[in-house]
Amino acid sequence: MADSQISITDRTKAFAIRIIKACSFLDEKPGVLRTLSKQLLRSGTSIGANCREAQSAQSDRDFISKLEIALKEARESQYWLEILIESDLVEQQKFNLLLQEANEIGKILTASTRKLKEK
Repeated sequence: MADSQISITDRTKAFAIRIIKACSFLDEKPGVLRTLSKQLLRSGTSIGANCREAQSAQSDRDFISKLEIALKEARESQYWLEILIESDLVEQQKFNLLLQEANEIGKILTASTRKLKEK
């Protein structure tokens, strides 16, 4: 199934699982990686939680608000992934895939919120 056919809630859940695995790997390392791992874990898993919460929104405004929070978390995840990659603390090739997915999720959420606001 192509990524465009996967629901945003399923896609963000799969992303969260990948983030959990990456952070488990980072937690095994000493020093600053553990701290950065905790930041990434919070933001990377929060995206899907907010998308899931949006499904139970009480209004269109609430729905948009939850998606906007998910977008903020996606952007924060992008930031932490960029920091890890650009500081050469992680293997760039492995973490670039996570960064690419965070970017794609961010684009989807941006387009979704923009479309909903135009209604």
